[in-house]
Amino acid sequence: MSTEIIPSEVFVNESRDLVEKAEQQGIVMRILGALAIRHHTMEFSQLHQNLGRLGKQEFTDIDFISYGKFANRLERFFTSVGYPPNRGAKLMGVVWASRHLYDAPRGFHVDVFYDRLEMCHILDLKGRLELDKPTITLADLLLEKMQIVQINEKDIKDCIVLLRAHNVGSSDKENIDVKYFAKILSQDWGFYYTVTTNLKKIQELMPNYSVLAEKDRTDVNSKIETLLNQVEETPKSMGWKMRAKVGTKKKWYTDVDAITE
Repeated sequence: MSTEIIPSEVFVNESRDLVEKAEQQGIVMRILGALAIRHHTMEFSQLHQNLGRLGKQEFTDIDFISYGKFANRLERFFTSVGYPPNRGAKLMGVVWASRHLYDAPRGFHVDVFYDRLEMCHILDLKGRLELDKPTITLADLLLEKMQIVQINEKDIKDCIVLLRAHNVGSSDKENIDVKYFAKILSQDWGFYYTVTTNLKKIQELMPNYSVLAEKDRTDVNSKIETLLNQVEETPKSMGWKMRAKVGTKKKWYTDVDAITE
């Protein structure tokens, strides 16, 4: 990793340009993570920065997701735009066929997932990438962040800004689709437990952030309550109910290791 401090705008512009260039070649690819949140919350970028997400170096890499059918074409695509594949990296024990890593000219990494995110929990995104652009949907972004069992403050801060910037509604268009969000959690008790625990953690931690105005806290709290209420009211699958009886006495998530060279 380069020691150069790369401005946030470089990551924002480069990630958008790569999505557009891939689309010109008929390849569907979307941005993930904190960078995707920034794309959707530009009007709150100052709040994001004031929260002190990562100090001077706000973003350190670019994460994408695409469909598995595009994997071979994406390797050729990234090579053609000056991002050579890094086959020597160990990607959480995942083989190259299901996840790719590329080296950017300025020293950061580009990580490409295919079809689904397999982290603490599994978020299947097959058939959903076309619902938003240049990122995955807002509901999927929130699920991506909230599925982290050992969640850290930078992820909490990302989600505060995401929730502050968008309404909770019944569609994906610049809304956090509450019905989809609740449906995903109604099928997997472990996923449900991690996400609801983290949403409540946001509520607990917000008073610690003095940069948040009272209207910010009130707004985010209200949206979290809407999400939690919908999640509780949504009928649960039989598998969910059976797993709920076991609870946390049995491990409900998968450990996630960092990328290593």
